[in-house]
Amino acid sequence: MKIIATTRQAQGTGASRRLRRADKLPGIVYGGNVAATPIELEHNPIFYALRKEKFHTSILTMELDGKDQLVVLRAFQMHPYKPQVMHIDFQRVNADEPVTMSVPLHFFGAENSPAVKISKGLINHARSSIEVSCLPKDLPEFISVDLSGLTAQTTMRVSDIALPEGVSAVVHGNEDPVVVSVVAQVEEEEEDTTADAAAADAAAPAAAAPAASEAK
Repeated sequence: MKIIATTRQAQGTGASRRLRRADKLPGIVYGGNVAATPIELEHNPIFYALRKEKFHTSILTMELDGKDQLVVLRAFQMHPYKPQVMHIDFQRVNADEPVTMSVPLHFFGAENSPAVKISKGLINHARSSIEVSCLPKDLPEFISVDLSGLTAQTTMRVSDIALPEGVSAVVHGNEDPVVVSVVAQVEEEEEDTTADAAAADAAAPAAAAPAASEAK
């Protein structure tokens, strides 16, 4: 998708309000050793693009005042209750310099894993995305994560994810965050059994009472 934008001349709250009334969207593009540039865009194409996962994780082409440049989406604000984008931020990127982005994880294969089929475990997704660094040309739209090998003892961390060539995970210090873990259902089953036994014990005296009364 190409984003068509023009430099925004008038600035301030009043100017932004007038733009929105005209179905325009105020925004800004910054980075790339160039001064931040206030921009305006058509609202509806951006509103619908924001519904697509790819728009949030791809290198985008912005045509600004007739000149193309590469950008990524960095932030946007929505109206509290109206279906309206209030403001949007883009960052310029250089094709020869690494970019850091949050990329969604697409999980598959869990239903065929020993953790689910044999151990009857529950799969807990601790993260739905990870931050990666790579050249713009290598940026993946998403990262597929195969869970078919999970066992009841498995804890999958960021370092366990197979990343595409040229892509590296961004972590802080010695952190290696958990991505997926397996939760056993044994405790729940034991609790159900205990509850059933307690209910049976409570019902026993009540059942015995009529019999005692009849004996008299």
